[in-house]
Amino acid sequence: MHQQLLLNAEQMQITLQRLACQLVENHKDFSQTCLIGIQPRGTQVLDRLHTILKKDFGLSSVEVGKLDITFYRDDFRRTDKPIQANSTSINFIVEEKQVVFIDDVLYTGRSIRSALTAIQSFGRPKSVELLTLIDRRFSRHLPIQPDYKGRQVDAINNEYVKVCWNETDQEDAVYLVKK
Repeated sequence: MHQQLLLNAEQMQITLQRLACQLVENHKDFSQTCLIGIQPRGTQVLDRLHTILKKDFGLSSVEVGKLDITFYRDDFRRTDKPIQANSTSINFIVEEKQVVFIDDVLYTGRSIRSALTAIQSFGRPKSVELLTLIDRRFSRHLPIQPDYKGRQVDAINNEYVKVCWNETDQEDAVYLVKK
C-alpha cells in the first residue's frame, strides 16, 4: 500500500481557514444558518471550522449539530457485521434555515443523499449547501456537488482518500492511498 501526501497540517489549516472565510462571505452573521456535521468524520471538520469561526471571526452563536445517517443509508443492511450507529446532536429546528452539511470526503454522494433524508426529522430547511474538505470528483453515483470544497482530488480505480486528524490519528494530513 502506497500513500501520497495531498495536504500536510499547515495546508489543512489554510484550507479550513479559506472554507471558513467563504462561509462568512455567504452567511454573514449566521443568524439564519446552521452547520451540521455528518457523522462520523464530518464532525471533525465541523469542530475545526466552528473553532475558526469563533476565534477568528467572533461568531460565537453559530448553531452547530451532528447528524447520524446510519439508518438512512441505502446500504446499511448489506453487511454481515453489526451496525454501529453514531449519535445525532441537533438541539434546534432547521425549519426555514439555511443548512450547511459538512463532511470530510465527497465520494459517491450517497452519504449526502442520506443526510438530506435524515435532516427532515428536524424540519424543512430553506436551503441546503454542502461543504467538503475533499471532493473526489470522478466517483459520483448521484448528481451531488459541493458548494464549498477544500481540495479536488482525482482518485481512480483502487485509490482512496484518507483524512487524518490529530485528535484521532495523531496527525493532521490528507493522503491518497493506493491499494
